[in-house]
Amino acid sequence: MVLSPGAAPVASRTRRCDEWREALRHDFVALDVAPDRRRGGSFAGAVDSATLAHLQVSRVSSVPQTCRRTPQLAHRDDRRFLQVGMLARGTAVLDQDGRRAVLHPGQLALYETERPFAWQLGGDWELLVFTWPRDAIDLTGGESAAATARRFDTRAGLGAVVAGVLRGLVRDPPSLSAPGAMRVADEVGGLVGTLAGELAPPAVGERAHADLRVRVERYLDEHLADPDLGPASIAAAHFVSTRQLHRLFAGSGESVTRRIRRARLDRARRDLADPRLAATPVGQVARRNGFTDLAGFSRAFRAAYGVPPSAYRPRP
Repeated sequence: MVLSPGAAPVASRTRRCDEWREALRHDFVALDVAPDRRRGGSFAGAVDSATLAHLQVSRVSSVPQTCRRTPQLAHRDDRRFLQVGMLARGTAVLDQDGRRAVLHPGQLALYETERPFAWQLGGDWELLVFTWPRDAIDLTGGESAAATARRFDTRAGLGAVVAGVLRGLVRDPPSLSAPGAMRVADEVGGLVGTLAGELAPPAVGERAHADLRVRVERYLDEHLADPDLGPASIAAAHFVSTRQLHRLFAGSGESVTRRIRRARLDRARRDLADPRLAATPVGQVARRNGFTDLAGFSRAFRAAYGVPPSAYRPRP
């Protein structure tokens, strides 16, 4: 799957299981599909997808089946996506990270494609799937691992707000400029990240730890342009050892270095989509975000967002 600004909607229809596997691989990631043989009858499946910058919005429907992201399939794919599945009709069960979410129509759950997962889908089912590059979601590895395969309450509170926004993107897709699409993709991704992060608020005894983490995160974001930003300089600025700093991030599932790279890539992505910076060379965008190696920046950007930096810019 390649996410790009302003991509036209794409529809796939098939009556063969092998073609269905290929359609799912093209629009999402490689999956092992096993139709429910007890059902009998012919096979049918449909995927309708559109993109808003780096967010892909899809409507998926088919016959009863199990779709598995096996460890082997996940290991062979270096792309990383965070996905939200919202059941529109039928039945659905999502398994990931040792948990199981049983969804009823209107409910949603999130999952990550870099680790094994499985969907068991039954009846005349339709699933709405929302896909972001994992690095576009400001959610630590620990936070997302705590939120995967959990059924969110969409009847009230933030869950109802998120569900309403997601349904609106499918029911009435907005026609937006490339910068507008990017802002919407980021804002909706921010809502999803907040919903997931609220599952595990810090305990009272962890508040000092959490406060230091907030200060470190703020410092990191304010100094991304400094090519020398790293664990040693961050630790020194906060009067802690690098060992303490690494422990601070250990529970999140994301290292300090990876957090810096993710933030730099995200800011570079925003710069590239900003029409006010359309005349700024890609190399300058890379340098202003702390990348000193243009080739390394291009490789990291493509790995995170599926396209090279030059292709991410809005078309004139």
